[in-house]
Amino acid sequence: MGTINFSFFISMDDIEPPFEKTYPTLFHNSTAKANDERLVAVDEECQLPSIDLARLNFRSFDKWIEEMAEAASQWGFFQVMNHGIPQKVLESMRKEQMKIFHQPFRKKSEQNFMNLSADSYRWGNPKATCLKQFLWSEALHIPVTDISRLGDESNNPRSTIGLFSTKAANLAERLAEYLARNLKIKSSYFRENCLPGSSYLRMNRYPPCPPSFEVLGLIPHTDSDFLTILYQDHVGGLQLKKDGRWLSVKPNPDVLIVNVGDLFQALSNGVYKSVEHRVVSHPKVERYSVAYFYCPSYEAVIESTENIIEPAIYRKFSFREYKQQIQEDVRATGNKVGLSRFLL
Repeated sequence: MGTINFSFFISMDDIEPPFEKTYPTLFHNSTAKANDERLVAVDEECQLPSIDLARLNFRSFDKWIEEMAEAASQWGFFQVMNHGIPQKVLESMRKEQMKIFHQPFRKKSEQNFMNLSADSYRWGNPKATCLKQFLWSEALHIPVTDISRLGDESNNPRSTIGLFSTKAANLAERLAEYLARNLKIKSSYFRENCLPGSSYLRMNRYPPCPPSFEVLGLIPHTDSDFLTILYQDHVGGLQLKKDGRWLSVKPNPDVLIVNVGDLFQALSNGVYKSVEHRVVSHPKVERYSVAYFYCPSYEAVIESTENIIEPAIYRKFSFREYKQQIQEDVRATGNKVGLSRFLL
């Protein structure tokens, strides 16, 4: 007799994090909602600058580097085509995410879910005091060193997630070295400081969000790394801030999105921009994305590269110092302050 798959009978109510039940004051207090008016307002949709890695050859190399550097300077974001991660791998990642996040909430919130540490599965925001601080999303935070631990009795996603992580790491290192070429940074800097185990993955799911709740799936922030490699599905919801306006990024699951993090802005002496971005959840369908955060070891030193025009604008600091300062600011103010703490 075959085994019955009881997961077929799991309802979406069993899967979803209990946002409203856990935070009733935030979602049903009319005064609090009024204070968060126009929380998800957006000006227009944009098409990110596109970089086709298949065009890279000896003749066009310098021009290609200039295009990518311009995108990193003007937008802080760009999308890459022919990036080297097979579409089959990306599709497998989405399937694994669906398997993971479609498990019952009670299971996802267990301390040893997927054999990971207790704080790996995250949802909402227990410290939120208003809707603009809340996250209508759930995520699995996975240090690269923990991928080998992934799995449980019914699901073993190690090979798919490990393959994506390896290829994303190679791509991030390659792009970082390209972007560093015109900054007079030695080519070995990233290989020496971004060790195989210093980066991490974040798998995201954004459940459908009732339109009556003006709440974000991910609040405005900048990334605390060198580069982020993002794969998102067709649903859309990613927005970035440019020239004081929020722009919605047109979704394209056939490309990868790359954005500059705080550390590269500091390393480049402000030439490349770590841009504020957020995610708006869809009112009717769920959205998936996975991000690879290209980070150095905690001991790595980030020092602004002086140029002919400008002296260094950020003081020298270690990645450990930067992370500690972020944690202190979040505890004290509820928000990340970021690079402005390290201005000279």
